[in-house]
Amino acid sequence: MPAALATRLHPDDNVLIALADLAAGATAEGFPGPLPGPVPRGHKLAAQAIAPGERVIRYGQTIGAATAAIAAGAHVHSHNLGMSGHDGGGVPGSALRPLPSPPGPERQFQGYHRADGRVGTRNFLGVLTSVNCSGSVARFIAEAAEAAPWRSAFANVDGIVPIVHGSGCGMAGAGAGFDLLLRTLKGWARNPNFGGILLVGLGCEVLQLADLVAGARLRADDNFRTMTIQATGGTRATVERGTALLAEMAARADRARRAPAPVSALTVALQCGGSDGYSGITANPALGAASDLIVARGGTTILSETPEIYGAEHLLTARAADPAVARRLIDRIRWWEAYVAREGGAMDNNPSPGNKRGGLTTILEKSLGAVAKGGTAPLAAVCGYGEEVTAKGLVFMDTPGYDPCSVTGQVAGGANLVVFTTGRGSVSGFKPVPCIKLATNSEMHARMAGDMDLDCGDIVERGVPVAAKGAEIFELILRVASGERTKSEALGFGGVEFVPWQIGAVM
Repeated sequence: MPAALATRLHPDDNVLIALADLAAGATAEGFPGPLPGPVPRGHKLAAQAIAPGERVIRYGQTIGAATAAIAAGAHVHSHNLGMSGHDGGGVPGSALRPLPSPPGPERQFQGYHRADGRVGTRNFLGVLTSVNCSGSVARFIAEAAEAAPWRSAFANVDGIVPIVHGSGCGMAGAGAGFDLLLRTLKGWARNPNFGGILLVGLGCEVLQLADLVAGARLRADDNFRTMTIQATGGTRATVERGTALLAEMAARADRARRAPAPVSALTVALQCGGSDGYSGITANPALGAASDLIVARGGTTILSETPEIYGAEHLLTARAADPAVARRLIDRIRWWEAYVAREGGAMDNNPSPGNKRGGLTTILEKSLGAVAKGGTAPLAAVCGYGEEVTAKGLVFMDTPGYDPCSVTGQVAGGANLVVFTTGRGSVSGFKPVPCIKLATNSEMHARMAGDMDLDCGDIVERGVPVAAKGAEIFELILRVASGERTKSEALGFGGVEFVPWQIGAVM
């Protein structure tokens, strides 16, 4: 039980956050009198009477407007809080501040140095598919290779991963949807956590193997092979040939060894899923502190999920390295507004039922907590979904808010590690990239101890400083980057989380 029963996050807030389940009639220091009704842990209660139409303030920012009169101490949630206007684009660069230089000696991790200059944190072989029609055969190949007698000879290969998806045909052969899938597949083929890629197609699909291998080499190490099921002679022949090719590729990949690499070689995907009312108080700002430690040492962190920064974009544009970066972010926000409206949706439909049970109400509130994962570093660049991330520092990637789809884009961009905060208890993993799970609250961490790597609930429960928790996360990142296995890796996650963003007609 935390020492305080509720907290005000910013002096301007007109709501408090319950730090325990509060009963009707409860009183405590800081409460506006006995509570008129119960308030669950992680939810909001009014710090004062709030009139209909009045802005509701959390983190010192607007999270919506009251849809009814709210008495002091009353539960503030979906029944009396709705969307409102928000602060918009802000003033580009107005909060731009360089990070302080890190103290002490240079920090390193042990990674796999690749021919293109990047560094992997794992050493997998991938069986990549051009189309859904080759997905089962890719799985058959990976399973046969893992069971083959030669597999045990290559202990330095972490595994053989089938990368299957639901697209590649029944789509236009040009345009945004085609380009997006092509870019994503190319990005995965080049990810430094792969020591080699076998590309498998059917043969007659819209997205042909020639589209993927055209132009520049997909892999600088040339540990790359292609085949189609139709040309090889059907399923059994393709599995036999694919297994033989992987044996050759494994021998080459197995020669890689871990060696010291600087923090500047890390590209860390920042993610949140199954968020709750604690996410913006504990795990997200702690991950933001860790992100700053990486960026200050020359590394890269990737913030994403454009629908989940909606309402907080002004906090990012205020830190934009130049006005063009801010304009690109606002352009993506406007694209999403038009896209959602065209499909008959609304930006505020994003908070899921689980998010709401955890205490979140509007997308404005969710976004203000989610953006905390980006710390305080300058926003160096904004890139499209699956684009190769070449900038150093904090980068924003335009992706959907759907976690597997978002991470798929970040991995295509070059992420070699994922850190994922969760309040409700998301379970997932993203082979070939290790995923660290941060629990926002101690109760869920204890209940799902087999899935969670670190408890951030002690920020509330025991008063651990956010900066100290950020330093703890940073040290965990270095250990995992050097080979320490995460809970999701130990459980075998990562076989179904490759979910490219599909845009355009399915024909």
